[in-house]
Amino acid sequence: MDLKRWRKAQRAELIEKRKAIAAHTLRRWDHRITDLLLVGFPMLGRANVGFYWPMEGEVDPRVAAHRFRARGSRTALPVVVTRGAPLEFREWMPGIATVPGVFGLPVPQSPALVPDVLLIPPVGFDAEGFRLGYGGGYFDRTLASLSPQPLKIALAREASRVATIHPQPHDVPMDFVITEAGVHEVTESGLRLEEDLGVVAERARLRLDARRSNIHACEGLIGEDAT
Repeated sequence: MDLKRWRKAQRAELIEKRKAIAAHTLRRWDHRITDLLLVGFPMLGRANVGFYWPMEGEVDPRVAAHRFRARGSRTALPVVVTRGAPLEFREWMPGIATVPGVFGLPVPQSPALVPDVLLIPPVGFDAEGFRLGYGGGYFDRTLASLSPQPLKIALAREASRVATIHPQPHDVPMDFVITEAGVHEVTESGLRLEEDLGVVAERARLRLDARRSNIHACEGLIGEDAT
């Protein structure tokens, strides 16, 4: 299989399928996904959250970002600094100036902020929780550059589901995938739909706490080396 050609064709097909969905249907699904995110992931109100400005029928995370900021979150948008480099996340909230960037998306004129959590827009996702992106590799490079890993939550449409993206060594699975059908946890055996949002919240909290513990452990090692 020519994987590069297959992925290019798959992207085009999935984007067209997503863009063909009626606007009122997308809005209804966005409300549903926002509610699932707010109820299933309350700990995001105490975290640095990287989100995105939606385009071409992507799930709109902006209402959820606003609600999490009201609870105490800091939110940041991705910025392409240089071609082939990881994304930089810069803090954004209403009032922070922006300039147009790649695809005309807003680039905050503010300091960088390292996210604890990433809300990620896949073009497609598969049964193992891997995402198909736009082909630039920016999120792959970004995730590879972050240690420990942020909590990774993909916001997607069921129409974007595929059997497999034929993952390669550089592909990183998500922790959760949220669609209009519900919250799917990514497990060793693949995607698992979890209807109990209390269970989702606890599992997400444990994953985020583990990330923070790793950060503190690394900071402790750095402090020891400095003495």
